[in-house]
Amino acid sequence: MLSTKDISYRAGGKQILQGITVRFASGLFHVIVGPNGSGKSTFLKIFSGQLKPQEGTVSYNGKNVFQIDKTELARRRAVMSQEPEIHFPLTVSEVVMMGRYPHFDFRPGKYDEHICRYAMMLADVVEFAERDYMTLSGGEKQRVHFARVLAQIGNEGMDDKFLFLDEAVSHLDLKHQQQLLQTTKKFCDKTFTAVVILHDINLSLRYADRILFMKDGRIVYETSNCSTLTPDIIKDVFDVDARIIHPKDSDRPVVVF
Repeated sequence: MLSTKDISYRAGGKQILQGITVRFASGLFHVIVGPNGSGKSTFLKIFSGQLKPQEGTVSYNGKNVFQIDKTELARRRAVMSQEPEIHFPLTVSEVVMMGRYPHFDFRPGKYDEHICRYAMMLADVVEFAERDYMTLSGGEKQRVHFARVLAQIGNEGMDDKFLFLDEAVSHLDLKHQQQLLQTTKKFCDKTFTAVVILHDINLSLRYADRILFMKDGRIVYETSNCSTLTPDIIKDVFDVDARIIHPKDSDRPVVVF
């Protein structure tokens, strides 16, 4: 169980987050949505342990995230940031192996190599294995980093693993958007939890077990039942008019703008 209590954060004289208390139940696909500047990425950096808030606490199974050994934390949670980048030449397979660094001391073992190959297959980047990472397109690089974070938490025998993705589909084509989210969804079980930031409300509705809506540094709505989403909520959060359609062949609604 991941939980935050009274999280507040200020930067440059601006209040970015305001008293956020929330629990991310284990085994679910949680999605955070909201307009630009609502604090989504800052919140993710805080509950992943990358950024310390001025107020409030983040707990993993009751233990303060900032008191957990960094190597242990890296074995339990992987973070794919909004614009992951590497500015020196490495092969794709070397980039993916970076995800295994918390799991070995000097050289990767056979198991590490196996995990990386499997992660590359899931991310559809096997054909790029020996390519120079710097020569890839933006979408291809995103898929490589998805493989990297999958490799990072691909450790058997550990409970309560977390995958945090910040706009991980922003540069992907339609096929690979679906592929990445389907893969993440399939991993969610009693020991694996995903928290994903998305801008596409319909992708959120399709895959999320729970959606949290952020605005002005707060969580203003949340739902585990997509049928409760209303045009008024869309208007309040995003300031756009929308209709909610309920297709007969699906239990998930669709938002039409």
